[in-house]
Amino acid sequence: MVNYLIFYYQKDNIFSFNALAGAIESDSYLNGINISFIRKQEDLVKEIKKLVSNNINVILGLSFFTTQIWDMAELINTLRKKFARKVLIIAGGPHPTGDPLGTLNMGVDIVVIGEGEQTLIEILKKIRDKGDLKLIKGIALLDNENNIKFTGKREPIDLNQFPPLPQKNIKFGAIEITRGCPYMCFFCQTSYIFGTSPRHRNIDSICKAIEFMKKFNKNDIRFITPNAFSYGSIDGKSLNLPKLEELLVKIKTILNPKGKIFLGSFPSEVRPEHVTKKSLDLVMKYAANDNLVIGAQSGSQKILNSCNRGHNTEDVYNAVKLITNSGLKVNVDFIFGLPNETDEDVELTFSFMKKLTERGARIHAHTFMPLPKTPFAKLPVKLFTPNFKKQIELLNRRGFLYGDWKKQEKLAIKISKYLIESKLDHV
Repeated sequence: MVNYLIFYYQKDNIFSFNALAGAIESDSYLNGINISFIRKQEDLVKEIKKLVSNNINVILGLSFFTTQIWDMAELINTLRKKFARKVLIIAGGPHPTGDPLGTLNMGVDIVVIGEGEQTLIEILKKIRDKGDLKLIKGIALLDNENNIKFTGKREPIDLNQFPPLPQKNIKFGAIEITRGCPYMCFFCQTSYIFGTSPRHRNIDSICKAIEFMKKFNKNDIRFITPNAFSYGSIDGKSLNLPKLEELLVKIKTILNPKGKIFLGSFPSEVRPEHVTKKSLDLVMKYAANDNLVIGAQSGSQKILNSCNRGHNTEDVYNAVKLITNSGLKVNVDFIFGLPNETDEDVELTFSFMKKLTERGARIHAHTFMPLPKTPFAKLPVKLFTPNFKKQIELLNRRGFLYGDWKKQEKLAIKISKYLIESKLDHV
C-alpha cells in the first residue's frame, strides 16, 4: 500500500511543518513518500476520502498549541466518524508534548514528544517497513488497556543535520536559527520542551536556505529564535555579537540589493537586558525593521521573580530608552493575571506601563494562559476586575496598547479548567 502524508497546514503551525518536511526530504529512504499541505478542514476531508477510496494509506500530521485543542479535538472526532482507523493520526508540537495522554484520548494514534524531525523520520520508516513503532524513542501511544506508554526520551538533535525549509515540497517562512532557552520562565514551554542549552543552526546552513529562497524572489528574511540577540551564544545569556554580525553580513551579501533582514521583531523578540548600544547598532546597520519587541511581562519585581524571568524592571526601562533613542519603535509584551498577582502588583504594572509609554513604547497586552509541562500549568486563573478593564481600555483608546487580551481571558479559563480536570468538552 502506498503511504501518503498530509500536514494540516494551519497558519499558527506552518513553521513546524516546514521544518518537518525539510527533515523528511533529507532522508533518501523516504524519497517515495508523497507529502501534501492542506489548510482547510473541508479540503482535508475531501482529500482523505479520495485517498482512502483508492486504497492509499493516509498518515495525517497535526501540530498545535494548547489554544487550539478544541478545534483539533473536533477535527479528530469528525475524521474518526468518517474514516474510523483508516487514517493514522500523528500529533506533535507544544500541546501534545505537554499533554500526551489528553492528546491520545482525543483519538490520536501517536504523540511525538519534543522535537519531531528525527522521530517522524523513524515513524515513517517503521510504517513503510511494517516495523514495531514501540522501538522508536520520543513517542507516546495507548496500549490495549488504554494506558499510556512512553518509549523513552530522545536526545536533542543537531539542527544542522536537517534543513530549515523543504526544497522539494517548496514552502517558505521564517528560518529557525536557535532552539532552546536557558531562562526557564514558569509560564513558557520553550525551555521545558527544547531544553536549556541553546543550539544554533550554523551560518552555512542558514545561508543555503536563504540562497534557495532568493531563487524564488523571497527576499524578506525573518528568524525563529527565543532571543534574537543570543545567536552564537554558548549559554544563551552572554552575548556573542561578533557571531551574530558574521551571520548578518553573510545574509546581507546574499540578499543585496533588494533583500531585507528583520531581526528582533515578529516572529521573535529580544530579552530586555540584551538591548545594548552594540546590539542595537547591528539592527540599525543590517536590519530593515523599524521596531523591536521586548518581553517585560510585569511591572512588579515580585512577579518577575516569581516567574523566574531573570531580569528586573530597570532592564526593561533601559531597553526602551535605548531603543527609542536609536530612532526605532518599541513594542513591550506584558502578561496580565500571572499567578500570585495582587491588586498592588497590577497597580505597579500600570504605573510602569505609563512610564514606558511616556518614553514612546507601545504595550502588547496578553492574558496569562496556563500551559502543560510548565510550573504554572495547573495554577488557577481569575477574571479581571472592572477597575483593571477600565485602565486597560483607557490605554487602548489612547493608542498606547494593543492585543487580544479579552479573547485570551475567556480562553484562559477554559484551558485552566481542562488542565486541572483533564476533561475536554469540545463538541
